[in-house]
Amino acid sequence: MSAPLHIEEAGSGPRISLLHGWGMNLRVFDPLRERLAHSLSVRLVDLPGHGRSAWPDDWSEAQQRVALAEALLPADTLLGWSLGGQIALSLALATRGTSAAPKRLVLLATTPRFLQAQDWSAGLSRATLQQFARSLEENSSGTVAEFLGLQVRGSQHAGETAERLRQALDEHGMAQLPALRAGLTMLALTDLRDRLGALQMPTLLIGGLNDRVTAPAALQGLARALPHARLLLLPRAAHAPFISHADAVAEAVLQFVAGDALATADAIGRAAQAAP
Repeated sequence: MSAPLHIEEAGSGPRISLLHGWGMNLRVFDPLRERLAHSLSVRLVDLPGHGRSAWPDDWSEAQQRVALAEALLPADTLLGWSLGGQIALSLALATRGTSAAPKRLVLLATTPRFLQAQDWSAGLSRATLQQFARSLEENSSGTVAEFLGLQVRGSQHAGETAERLRQALDEHGMAQLPALRAGLTMLALTDLRDRLGALQMPTLLIGGLNDRVTAPAALQGLARALPHARLLLLPRAAHAPFISHADAVAEAVLQFVAGDALATADAIGRAAQAAP
């Protein structure tokens, strides 16, 4: 299946594939790519209708997932941020037991369920998401800008992180409205909690203690549900720790990809202690 998705690659070594979150594009990973490409082959993909990837109106969600799987996999490591993390989990579930399955996962600011439920308090209220969807129809660029501000609220280096996110949109392109709508629908409907026990690959979870989008409790719940998960929650980090705390995130990822459990634990400990 030919996928009209924009792909970039850098570095050499074991492959790590990176997938960004809602409303953004692969340029947000530039600080992380620079650090990882010294040791790894880094592949980055724009989500459909985001950045420079096309939005095929006649594609179903299933067809989009097939295209993303073709673009991202096989890979030694699959890394996803926010919505990209949910997609990474879905792809890992869909390919488990096959040669395309990733050997390990890195999930940044990722939740298995975005909305609150009676048995899941670590989510957004449905009313809030519905208001967000209405605002998107009235002023899509303003809504994306508002979301960008929410992502950095409470973060150390909030101004610089927000500027990096804005620069990614300015340089590489805003997401198309149909893609933004589809992403919100995916966030509203996705609930992976009951399936997580099937994922046996090592998984590294990284989030910010001040994240206003994905609550730390959501990552803690995700860590409990995954059989082989390690969790790093960074003080004074918000929804984009790979920008605000790029060195700490990169070190933890590199040690994790190297497969050294003790070194990964040490890197996580150093990152948590070093974050102001």
